[in-house]
Amino acid sequence: MNEMESVREKKLLRVGIYLRLSNEDRDKQSKDDDSESIKNQRNMLIDYIDKHPDFALVDEYCDEDLSGAGTYRPEFERLISDCEDRKLDIVLCKSQSRFSRDMEVVERYINNKFKEWNIRFIGISDNADTEILGNKKSRQINGLVNEWYLEDVSANIRSAFNSKMKQGEFISPFASFGYEVSKEDNNKLVVDPVASEIVKEIYDLYLKGLGFTGIAKHLNSKNIPSPSLYKYQKGIKLNVISDRPREKIKWSTNTIKTILTNELYLGHLIQGKRTTVSYKNHKIMNKPKSKWIRIENTHEAIIDEETFKKVQIAMKERTKAMKTTGIIHNFSGKVFCKECGRYMRKKNSSKHEYLVCSNNRDGYDDCENKAAIRYDELEKIVLDAINKKIKTYYDEEILEQEKSKNNQNRFASKIKSLEHQKKEILKKKEKTSNYLKSLYEDKVNGIINNEQFKELINNYNTEEDRYNNRIKAIDEEINYYKIKEESSKNNKEIFNKYKELTELNRVIVDEFIDKIYIGKLNEETKSRDIQIKWNFE
Repeated sequence: MNEMESVREKKLLRVGIYLRLSNEDRDKQSKDDDSESIKNQRNMLIDYIDKHPDFALVDEYCDEDLSGAGTYRPEFERLISDCEDRKLDIVLCKSQSRFSRDMEVVERYINNKFKEWNIRFIGISDNADTEILGNKKSRQINGLVNEWYLEDVSANIRSAFNSKMKQGEFISPFASFGYEVSKEDNNKLVVDPVASEIVKEIYDLYLKGLGFTGIAKHLNSKNIPSPSLYKYQKGIKLNVISDRPREKIKWSTNTIKTILTNELYLGHLIQGKRTTVSYKNHKIMNKPKSKWIRIENTHEAIIDEETFKKVQIAMKERTKAMKTTGIIHNFSGKVFCKECGRYMRKKNSSKHEYLVCSNNRDGYDDCENKAAIRYDELEKIVLDAINKKIKTYYDEEILEQEKSKNNQNRFASKIKSLEHQKKEILKKKEKTSNYLKSLYEDKVNGIINNEQFKELINNYNTEEDRYNNRIKAIDEEINYYKIKEESSKNNKEIFNKYKELTELNRVIVDEFIDKIYIGKLNEETKSRDIQIKWNFE
């Protein structure tokens, strides 16, 4: 006869005790030892059972280092399962708050399901007992107090984290690839001498023309460990969600893109990008950019400002890399048809590489610019044009400085125009918001019926989305021209780097050229109009 059958034979009440370590009680001697808090709870509950001859302990459920805020607790789940299977008559805890601080959980089980399953709940220290008439109100009051306690704790923790972030303290347990958390100060980042060199190489490869996929392939071919594998090898335990073994996780295009857009490498901390719905709902939500906490110069930079800006401009302007090599060719995203404005795509033959208007492909024949231009011929034309510009700059330095100044004024004028457009759209948004209020009033007053109201609301939502999308696009354009404006201030430094060029690469093209326009071929002269739009004009 087992213990459970023996209890039934004697008609004793089957008791399950639930123990939980609260967050404030963490005085363990070692990971293998029960905490004093757990020992005290167990002694209290067993002593209570000993004083009741009709009680018999049949099982113990113990959750350590787990919150009582309604999150998953394995032993708690086992307790509930045993209660549902009618394996217990009484659930005994030190207090109702040890069972749960979540009012929703308290109502669901203690005040409802336990009654349905004919199970009595007893909390010793706060006199919670479902068998005592009139005890429910006091239990509910205690439940509300516990709920408020959790809410206050959550608010205090969020406030403390926000304060740390605003002071430029790093609050994540793990550093981004390229950095590590300081051993002297866990709120400070220090450069990882090994990983930081990989970050620098990624930026260098991108400026040389490799795309996200090409860089990932390059790093994987050299057996350079991915960020998650690298941290694992250093003994840092990350929760990586993947079906593959950690050793099989390679560099990916998303990882490369994240590194190339992360301002952390400039020495700036940007935190508070995401939050949870509440202390009870842990679903992750993205916060608007205006609510991010950005503190500059909090740690040593790995990438300089000029390199970072060049990469952002290149990412804005580039087209996709070639699938076969992962390399972005020198003129990718730079060359356009002068006749129709479409981009010129690269194609290969057995002898040469060509650029042809993308408006003449796959059955389309909409552009007069039908003849392709040889890639090597365009390279020679552009190389000669850049060398001529370099010579002109040294011969007419003052004139070039004036051009640079005019160029900056052009960018500033464009930014001002975009900001004016944004201001006008915001005014329109405000008007539509007022319109929404009037719609509700008309519905309440019976001026419009439900069907009309729904149709008008759908129209409003469509208009609102259109405004929001346009504002987002304007913000991206403003940011782009601000980068270009800042870049144009460094034109003299660009020219000083080059005396005379003998060949082109992607870095040089990005530094000198904004766009190239290819006109149609003149059949009589066999020439065509080629216009280069420089970054500094």
